Amino acid sequence: MATTQSTPAEPEGKLELRRDVTVWGSFMWGYADVGADIYAALGLVIAATMGWAPLAFALAGIVYVMIGLAYTELASAYPVAGGGQYFTLRGLGDFAGFLAGSALLLDYTIDIALFSVASAGYINFFIPAAAKFAVHMGPLGDVNLVWLAEALVLIACLVWLNIRGMRESSLFNEVLGAIDILTESSIIMAGFVLAWQPKLLAFQWVHARPTLQQFMYGSSLAIISFVGLESISQAAQETRRPATIVPRTSLALIFTVFLFATAFSSLAMGILPWSLFRGHEGDPVAMLAHNIPYLGIIAGPFAALLGATILAISANSGIMSASRLTYSMSQFGFISRWFDVVDKKYRTPTRTIVIFSAIGAVQTVLAFLAGKDAHGNYRAIDVLGNMYAFGATLGYFLVFVATIRLRFVDPYTPRPYRIPLNIRWRRKDGVVEVPALGFIGALGVLTVFVEVVLTHQIGRIAGPSWVVLCFLYYAWYRRTVGLPVFGSVKHDWETQQKHVLESAEEFDLLEQYRLALAERDKYRERMHES
Repeated sequence: MATTQSTPAEPEGKLELRRDVTVWGSFMWGYADVGADIYAALGLVIAATMGWAPLAFALAGIVYVMIGLAYTELASAYPVAGGGQYFTLRGLGDFAGFLAGSALLLDYTIDIALFSVASAGYINFFIPAAAKFAVHMGPLGDVNLVWLAEALVLIACLVWLNIRGMRESSLFNEVLGAIDILTESSIIMAGFVLAWQPKLLAFQWVHARPTLQQFMYGSSLAIISFVGLESISQAAQETRRPATIVPRTSLALIFTVFLFATAFSSLAMGILPWSLFRGHEGDPVAMLAHNIPYLGIIAGPFAALLGATILAISANSGIMSASRLTYSMSQFGFISRWFDVVDKKYRTPTRTIVIFSAIGAVQTVLAFLAGKDAHGNYRAIDVLGNMYAFGATLGYFLVFVATIRLRFVDPYTPRPYRIPLNIRWRRKDGVVEVPALGFIGALGVLTVFVEVVLTHQIGRIAGPSWVVLCFLYYAWYRRTVGLPVFGSVKHDWETQQKHVLESAEEFDLLEQYRLALAERDKYRERMHES
């Protein structure tokens, strides 16, 4: 790996992010992103995979569990803002870190757009006229300006909230997320007890089979239901005692969301024919709840209200994650240091919040300009979902590769949690635990990525185009400041890791790290003397 001069030193007395996130707050940052995804993905996946929707969610969920285990290990070992971009940088170097960062940044800006649009879609459950409103715009066809305006207003409100501070933004997630968990659990239990028909589920499994291309398309869209663990990693630098908290919150989140996603898809196929979900991509959970006997008259509207709020906090997580990711990228010389500024009053990265939320707003406008599909339904959510899956799978694949390599190049950093199923490989300088699940997970994510490229007409064009545009800026900026485009600058990772553990008050891990480095230095001295 090529190296050259080091990155500029941090200015003395520079403001840093404040650690304001608690255990519950850390869990809810992840749940706000992942737990809400079923509200947006359920209708899209059922419309594509028909009676095989439960299988699509289950397969995507298995891949998600492995992704979650990798993130749990990395975020607890390296509790800094940046998430997958930082992990890839540490394991694979600057250029790979940039690729992961650009892919995940696409996800976060799409996150802002997709979930703002979906949140407004659930609001329109109460205003059917707004959901069907259309203005004909010549060659663009019909555009729903009311729905578009609702989404843009929501984005503006969330920008204001995020500028105010991490504590306020986190509290917003915690309160609404707790209500949503109770509501989702109630809908699932009531649905299975009062309305679920195993015969209908079996009938649709046999007689409503998708084609291979439809299943590939739908199962790759199902990954939308599980994107969001990045949020816990992005908030790790603002989390108290992250080495203790992150493993607990991540593992709890992994299995909570996997259970909800598979339960909702199985419930849906046992209550309603799959075809009824076509045209309800904007409010599928509300429609499902509305068809539960006795409770439907209350559960439908209540689920719509909760869907609107939980999707709003998911968009909120997108703003937080995009701003923290770009804050981290600016610190490592991937983008201008102009973005590496923390507001003196609120201690938030105001510039990155505003700029990248604005990009999310532009993506929202472009999605609505796509008009309607062949069935007369607006394509905005489907268009955004196409691009969302591309960024997620590319970024996650690089994270898996980095997870494996970091076991070899940085075995000294204490890992409060390790991916299970490790193979011990004894080397001259010690033992390396090779993560077998890391290889399996990388293959699983790569398979989903191939599905996205083969079946997502918009994603396979817009996704690579985004990465290319980001690369052109990256190459220009690195040349301007005298840094290599494809090589890596010299990073003092050991000093930074000590600072991170000290600022997080993980003093036991800090001592373990120092002892591991001391043992390594003794070994190198013995080898040099011999």
